[in-house]
Amino acid sequence: MRKEENREFTLSILTENKSGLLNRITIIFTRRKINIEAINVSETEVHGVSRFTIVVRCTHEKAVKVVKQIRKIIEVLGAFLYEENEVHYQEIALYKLPTKMLTSSNQIENLVRSSGARVLTVGEEYTIIEKTGHSHEILSLLEQLKPFDVQEFIKSGRIAISKSKRQTVSFLEEMEALSLVS
Repeated sequence: MRKEENREFTLSILTENKSGLLNRITIIFTRRKINIEAINVSETEVHGVSRFTIVVRCTHEKAVKVVKQIRKIIEVLGAFLYEENEVHYQEIALYKLPTKMLTSSNQIENLVRSSGARVLTVGEEYTIIEKTGHSHEILSLLEQLKPFDVQEFIKSGRIAISKSKRQTVSFLEEMEALSLVS
């Protein structure tokens, strides 16, 4: 019997906006010894509803079990499991470099343009560059900028929207209709 390989999965979880929920969701991963690669929590287009976007690397079987367990939490309205090709996703990164490096040559400006990044702000002491894209693009730009004395770097977690036709509002309406029937 062949051992199933770890793959990257994106979980999209719709919840009520309640305190303590982050801990209750993440503890499920901890108990199953699954490392969370990235996590983002934000409001949705529906007032009082939040979306957790969680990226994990594990077997499909483990990912399915985690989603089933998350769905049992009362404040969870829906939990969905996606592979990379089933979502549109992006991350954002900020790079802080000394302004003198930017003004001393065109290399940084050329890197910014060729990578699709942009200069967010230029100050007397430092310049902030912003890049939106996939993780490998963001990390590639970081490597290219390292010779120019990157002072700080920060990268967000993944934000993702499924490629399916499902919409948050219609999903919540369906769930409400089902709860009225049962």
